Amino acid sequence: MFRGRHATSIESDALRVTVLHEGGHIAEILDKPTGLNPLWIPPWPSIEPSAYEAARHPEYGGGSDASLLAGIMGHSWCLDLFGPPSDEEAAAGLTPHGEASVARYDIETSGARLTMRARLPLAQLAVERRVELHDRTVRIQETVESVSPVDRPIGWTEHVTLGPPFLQKGATEFRPSATRSKVFEAPFGVGDYLQTAAVFDWPIAPRSNGGVADLRTFTTAPASSAFTTHLMDRTERDAFFVAFKPDERFAFGYVWSAADFPWLGIWEENRSRRHAPWHGKTLARGMEFGVSPFPESRRQMVDRNSLFGVPTYRWMSARSRITSEYWAIMQTADAVPERLGRPV
Repeated sequence: MFRGRHATSIESDALRVTVLHEGGHIAEILDKPTGLNPLWIPPWPSIEPSAYEAARHPEYGGGSDASLLAGIMGHSWCLDLFGPPSDEEAAAGLTPHGEASVARYDIETSGARLTMRARLPLAQLAVERRVELHDRTVRIQETVESVSPVDRPIGWTEHVTLGPPFLQKGATEFRPSATRSKVFEAPFGVGDYLQTAAVFDWPIAPRSNGGVADLRTFTTAPASSAFTTHLMDRTERDAFFVAFKPDERFAFGYVWSAADFPWLGIWEENRSRRHAPWHGKTLARGMEFGVSPFPESRRQMVDRNSLFGVPTYRWMSARSRITSEYWAIMQTADAVPERLGRPV
């Protein structure tokens, strides 16, 4: 059990990784030398998504995301949607960010290796994630197989969310391989402080009051919210983000193929959401790399088609298979690393 949830862990001398059976969330990547798990643990009690009932669990809110919020933790897998379902999709049972983040997974382990599998009946997908530990590095390989006889566009985002004690106001620093960037195209919550739909170059974003914000350091504001999207450097094979906790001299980040996931969304929640289950208590920063720039409906994703000349979704051909690979890396550093590369 992990935080009251059914889970499976694998560990080495340096790391422990814990995966939740329902939702498949990577809830913990614990660095044993420092005792730090950089991933976000929500401040509310967590339950299995299958146990959620709207009438019995009003504490998770009344929106279509309530069953997701009841069980969300750490690194979530958004598939085949990154954003909200349409009204019709929600009526058919689809939750925000797709079935992968609420599905039940079968999990097998062998030493420092873990394999998790699930079927997504609404999306007509079979999914597999393999997790393997190497010193202070986690190698993750994902396979998505269509069992549908039709081609269609899909969303696919690795929703990595960082939280306290790793995430600290005015202290935690960030470096991604970001280039052209854009602010979310509508107000992003009551605490949004960035200029809606503004285009900018990383890391200086325009504020709605006429100033600017340097996104390299987590905010010091009493309460705030924001979402920005960032195109990864297309001249490099690999894309990355690295986050740094100065007082621990500790860096944590991910490396992935820029061709697989050209976008990085940065979500900021700094005690701004007052409704259930947030109640103004959440401090989190999502570093969400994927095939889509913004969390939006499937129709919006397809209608957008591209941003900065780069596609905003991926095609899944009939009865085809797609595999991606990426790495989570921990390291000791005297200052924030300006780059992060894949392990040799």
